[in-house]
Amino acid sequence: MSLSGQTINLRALEPEDLQFLYQIENNESFWEISHTQTPFSKYILKQYLENAHLDIYEAKQLRLLIEEKSTKKQIGMIDLFDFNPQHKRAGIGILIHPKFQKNGFASEALSLLIKYSFSHLDLHQLFANITTDNLKSISLFSKHQFKKIGIKKDWIFSEGKFKDEVLFQLIKD
Repeated sequence: MSLSGQTINLRALEPEDLQFLYQIENNESFWEISHTQTPFSKYILKQYLENAHLDIYEAKQLRLLIEEKSTKKQIGMIDLFDFNPQHKRAGIGILIHPKFQKNGFASEALSLLIKYSFSHLDLHQLFANITTDNLKSISLFSKHQFKKIGIKKDWIFSEGKFKDEVLFQLIKD
């Protein structure tokens, strides 16, 4: 299976993921990276899960749950967004629940999604938008050969101040 690694699986969202999704989407510390300003109700998230089966070509996005193989625990999510089959590109976003960070899960998930994107979706490039103060993400994407190609000045307004955002890009060899 192309979405299975040594310690994790990337899998489609299931109805039983509602509580995990609810915790993540309503954690205000994640709102900056998800560009969210309001909480989500369980009703809205349940509707989202009911439509999660939509094909990436229809929805223009794909959200996969990151699951620890040995325990089947939900540990995070990884997304392809702004999927553009015409130009063969998509953005990547990743979130690991804080209690599961620093275990290599994000790196393994990113590696699996890169391979999947280039081989199965025939993408030519992937990109990531990361605020300049998110050193963990900058390190993660740099480790996977994403190149810093530009800075968007004052791009994100968070906690009363503007932050710059770095645009990273990985082009298929």
